[in-house]
Amino acid sequence: MADPAPLAPGWAVSRWFNAGDGLSLQALRGRVVFVHAFQMLCPACVQHAVPQSLKVAAAFASTDLAVVGLHTVFEHHHAMGPEALQVYLRENRIGYPVGVDAHRGGDPEAQPLPLTMQAYAMQGTPTLVLIDRGGRLRRQVFGLVDDLRLGAEIATLLAEPA
Repeated sequence: MADPAPLAPGWAVSRWFNAGDGLSLQALRGRVVFVHAFQMLCPACVQHAVPQSLKVAAAFASTDLAVVGLHTVFEHHHAMGPEALQVYLRENRIGYPVGVDAHRGGDPEAQPLPLTMQAYAMQGTPTLVLIDRGGRLRRQVFGLVDDLRLGAEIATLLAEPA
């Protein structure tokens, strides 16, 4: 039998939007989790990943899939702060939880790569992450994923027992 997938690392988030007091991967245990790491000034994120995440949220709204955005800024920090992100989320009608990936010591200039991005060894944005009900990292993709393939992968994870 193949080794089980590794547990997904927790998230280091400095601020949450659309999540009340915040959110943790541990709190979502028992649910399938779709995470999309994005930057609001990333062309592939704006044109494909964010619209895809909105389609996923709508298509799986009646399931126990948790859709979570992670604003993972590793460049142009001055232009993509929390205030600008709040406007971006409102303008794009993004209602699912979105966390701001934290930087060591809170200083993006001292450490440009955010902590969750480092923990997942992300190559950039957009990055898509699928986590199963047991908290195991089942898929991580840098770049674009076909909508139909992604829907099938999510449906497969949702059909698995807890």
